[in-house]
Amino acid sequence: MPSHKHRLKKIRQDEKRAERNKTVKSEIKTLSKKVRVAADSTETADMDKLVRDAAAVIDSAATKGVIHKRAASRRVSRLAKLKNKVAAKAAE
Repeated sequence: MPSHKHRLKKIRQDEKRAERNKTVKSEIKTLSKKVRVAADSTETADMDKLVRDAAAVIDSAATKGVIHKRAASRRVSRLAKLKNKVAAKAAE
C-alpha cells in the first residue's frame, strides 16, 4: 500500500482511465468483428457503412490516446483492405 497521498491519487486516476479505455477498446473490437462477420456473409452493401463507423471509432480512440496512432492506422487499413477484397470478389 502506498504511503504517500499523491500515489493513492495516482492509483485512483489510473483505475478511472483504465475503465474508460476498456469501454473504447471493447467498442473497437465489436465494430471490427461486425465488419469481419459481414465480410464472411458477403453483405457488401452494409459493409461500407460498417467500415466507416469502425474507422471513426478507431481514429477517435487514437486521438484520445487510448491506442497508438500507428496501431489505429493499421487497424483501419486492414478493415479497408478486407472491404476491398470482398467488393472485388462480389464484382467477379
